[in-house]
Amino acid sequence: MPFNRPTLSDLIARTRGDIDTRLPGADSTLRHSVLDVLARMHGGAVSGIYGYLDFLAKQILPDTADGDFLARHASIWGIRRKAAVAATGTATATGVNGTAIPAGTQAVRIDGQVYKVTATATIAGGTAVVALEAVDAGPQADLTIGTVLTLSSAVVGVNAALTVSAVATAGTLEEDDASLLARLLDRIRTPPRGGSSNDYRAWALAQAGVTRAWIYPGWMGAGTVGVAFVMDQRENIIPLTADIEAVQAALDALRPVTAEVVVFAPTPAPLDIVLRVAPSTSAVRAAIEAELADFFARDAEPGGTIYRSRLSETISLAAGEFSHTLELPDADFTPAPGEIPALGTVTFV
Repeated sequence: MPFNRPTLSDLIARTRGDIDTRLPGADSTLRHSVLDVLARMHGGAVSGIYGYLDFLAKQILPDTADGDFLARHASIWGIRRKAAVAATGTATATGVNGTAIPAGTQAVRIDGQVYKVTATATIAGGTAVVALEAVDAGPQADLTIGTVLTLSSAVVGVNAALTVSAVATAGTLEEDDASLLARLLDRIRTPPRGGSSNDYRAWALAQAGVTRAWIYPGWMGAGTVGVAFVMDQRENIIPLTADIEAVQAALDALRPVTAEVVVFAPTPAPLDIVLRVAPSTSAVRAAIEAELADFFARDAEPGGTIYRSRLSETISLAAGEFSHTLELPDADFTPAPGEIPALGTVTFV
C-alpha cells in the first residue's frame, strides 16, 4: 500500500501523546509551556526528515528523479545531458589598415547580448572579417546578418561599429530534464541493436540542439540510411549547414561500417489554414493559433500526413472556442518525402 507522509500537525500531536504518556500528570498542550515548545520543535524536526525521505524516494527511480539525480541515472546508461551551445558567426569591421583586433575583444548588441572575438583579425583594404562567439549560450544570442554590434572597449584604429556578415551556428540551451528523461527511458526500454533505426535516432538526439529526428532506411538505395532532424528550441527549427555537418560527423563515428549515413534538413512545406470561428474574438483567435503551432510541433514529420480531422480537433481544444468551420485545407495534407509540414498563414473569415 502507498506510504502517506504525516502532516506537521500529526507529528506534533504524536509527540504530545508520547510526552503525556511517559510523564504522568504532564500537559504538553499548555500553550508556551516547556513541553509545548519541545513538542513543536520535535514535530518540526521530524517533519523535515520525512520531507527529505520523500525527496529521496523520488530520486531512487529515474522516471521521478530530477536535476543532478536524473543526470546521475542517465550517466550510468552512458547518456550525458546535452550542453548549451553559443551562437557563432562573423562580422565586418572597418578601420585603419594594419590594425589588429585582438582575440577576446568584446562587442555588444543593442539588447545587451555580448559577443567575443575568437581569433585575432587584421584590417586590410579598410576592412577585416572577425569571428564572433556569444558569451552567453542559448538561442537568445543568435546572430542575424546585417545586425550592428558595438565594441565594448575602443580599439585604436578600428571603428566601433561591426556589422554581422554571416551566421555559422545558432545557440541552444542546456538540455532540460524532460528531454533527458525521454532519452534515458528510450535507452532503457529499447536497448542498442548494432545499427537499428532506433539506434540512429538515439545517436541523432544525443547531439546538441537536436530535439526530433526521423530515420529512413534505404534513403538513397541499398546500404544507405537517411537521417532528418529539427531543432525546436529555435525560432526557425530547420538546421543550418553547420548543424547538419556536426550531426553527420557524429553519426559517421557511430554507424556500422557497412552503412552510409545521409544527414539532411527537411524542407518546410507550409500549410495555410482558413476557418470560421465563434466567438470570433482576438483572444479566441490567438488561442487557436497557439494550439495549431503546438500541434505542428508535435505531429509534423517529414513526408507525414496532417489529417484534417486532427486539425479540427486541435481547433476545438482552443480556450474559448465554441464552434468552427474549417474551410481550408479541404483534405488531408501529405508533403513530398523530405518535406515537413509547417504551419502557414492562419486566416479567419
